[in-house]
Amino acid sequence: MPAPGKKKQGKVCRECHRVVDGESCVVCGTTNISDDWAGYLVIIDPEHSDVAKKMNIKLPGRYALKVR
Repeated sequence: MPAPGKKKQGKVCRECHRVVDGESCVVCGTTNISDDWAGYLVIIDPEHSDVAKKMNIKLPGRYALKVR
């Protein structure tokens, strides 16, 4: 749950964990979207990020660490 006065950034794709603005993911194309997620992660350079490699992230962007 976000802190009082703060709002979560949006919905998240359950497949690739990317934060999305609409009702479908622009990366993988799925409509399997959730608003129940935790841990905000911004990947700038996925080729040199150990976290991106562990999460199998290939594109820069905003991601969630855990999606329910």
